[in-house]
Amino acid sequence: MDWGRAKSVLILAFLLLNLLLGYQLWSDVRERVQPSSNPAELSPDTLEAMKAKGIELSGSIPKETPELHDLTYRYVDREASGVASEGAADSKQNAGESGLPDSDPYAGVIPLQTPVDSRVVFQREELLEALGGVIAELDQYEMDTPGFDDLKFVLYRMVDGRPMFNVRIELFYRNQQIIGYRQDQIKLLPGDQQQRPQPILPASRAIRPEIIEKYVPEGASIKEIRLGYKEVQLFDSDTQVSTPSWRILLEDGGVIYLQAYSGEVLTDKPQPPAASPDASR
Repeated sequence: MDWGRAKSVLILAFLLLNLLLGYQLWSDVRERVQPSSNPAELSPDTLEAMKAKGIELSGSIPKETPELHDLTYRYVDREASGVASEGAADSKQNAGESGLPDSDPYAGVIPLQTPVDSRVVFQREELLEALGGVIAELDQYEMDTPGFDDLKFVLYRMVDGRPMFNVRIELFYRNQQIIGYRQDQIKLLPGDQQQRPQPILPASRAIRPEIIEKYVPEGASIKEIRLGYKEVQLFDSDTQVSTPSWRILLEDGGVIYLQAYSGEVLTDKPQPPAASPDASR
């Protein structure tokens, strides 16, 4: 027997086996973390309801089904949200100097002493370098999928990689310069020790025929389905609660929220779409 040749054959066989196992492992991981864009994963009744109203699914259907619990937190006074050393100045006194209009959409907006190029919002490191010393805990927020309208960029407070849809930073811009910001700042609190993480409904089950029939407009296109947290009710107390929720984002900017445990609708109608993006303002 030619042992040298046999040895080469065995080495080649083990190499091919390792490649096969590696590919299988990579495929399994990708299947778990990447969403599926196959609308066939929705129930036949849901697909029929979508067809009847001319609704398309241009986004993907997440497959994640983690066990989650509600978030408990309190809002921090916005007046303390800026870093005093070099950040924002008094909004009334410096509005004119910063170019910040004195109108309702800008109510509560803190003007920047030095405007910043708006392009930094698309590069996280540049954004943190430019405004991390001005806006408190900026590193805890990330740009939202819709991203911006003709007045502002929107970033959400993140928890374990998932957005809190009610807790945001709005960066107001004009003439391609960020000129001010408005921030919801929170402090997370220990939750109820009795509450254990609960399984959530898969997105494919949360989107049901009645959701399509009652809440999605005819001819709409579903752009994105995303898991995050949403306040069910703003309590008249220091402590607030956000529950895991699926956000259905439509192409026109309309939004529908579904409680992720039960699929209950958290808004009685789609929120109005944002204004068309216009980066030239």
